[in-house]
Amino acid sequence: MIKVGIIGGSGLESIDGMVFDGETALDTPFGAPSSPYRAYGLGDCLFYVISRHGDRHVIPPHSVNYRANIYGFKLLGVTRIVTFSAVGGINPAYGTGSLVLAGNAIDFTGGRANSFYDEGSCVHVDLTCPFCPDLREDVKKAAGLKGAELIDGGVYVCTNGPRFETAAEIKMFAAMGADMVGMTMFPEVSLAREAEICYASVNVVTNPAAGVAAERALTADEVTEAGAGAAEGARNIISGLSEILKEERGCRCKDALKGSFADK
Repeated sequence: MIKVGIIGGSGLESIDGMVFDGETALDTPFGAPSSPYRAYGLGDCLFYVISRHGDRHVIPPHSVNYRANIYGFKLLGVTRIVTFSAVGGINPAYGTGSLVLAGNAIDFTGGRANSFYDEGSCVHVDLTCPFCPDLREDVKKAAGLKGAELIDGGVYVCTNGPRFETAAEIKMFAAMGADMVGMTMFPEVSLAREAEICYASVNVVTNPAAGVAAERALTADEVTEAGAGAAEGARNIISGLSEILKEERGCRCKDALKGSFADK
């Protein structure tokens, strides 16, 4: 059985053929995860779904216990994580509702616990390519198999939140090559690498980022509404993954810690 972690997104449990297999509330050395891990069987896969912001979306992005969430997946034996997140579109080609498979990322967060190795060891994992190339290919194949439209290769810039960005900040991010902006990529992706878990990120564009469109106010309501509208695409991708994923991994993610310890 291939164990796959799914972060974020409601309504994913309604995939045809998916069978609920119980939920697990874990405690970790880093505290409690955001929600219980709900298991669903589909094909040869067991999907563990967690709500990043809690079951009632009450945990703001800068307060998410990313270490506990990722460590919990590790305890459950998860080898791959696919996330579904809401982003603002910086690239003007991204329309509202577009699904974008992130290809690289920029970290503008601060003050977040961003490593499992705070003391006792000094670890530097390689994040040249933050997303597993093999899992990205699997996500693309799954989307194609189920007819889900997916934009490939956008750069995600992660801000600290919980406020939205200023128009000047978005202009700066655009000049840096960012295509979309969100608040939850880091340290989630780097922790997955430390845990030697493959990670891929699918993002729904919920609105144009500040200053990209005509002068307008950004609201949390539009983010929620557009995110709910993208649930069908997420379900299609998960369904497709259940048909194509293989147990063995040929990527480097499974050996990410090799050569990463500075304390010899």
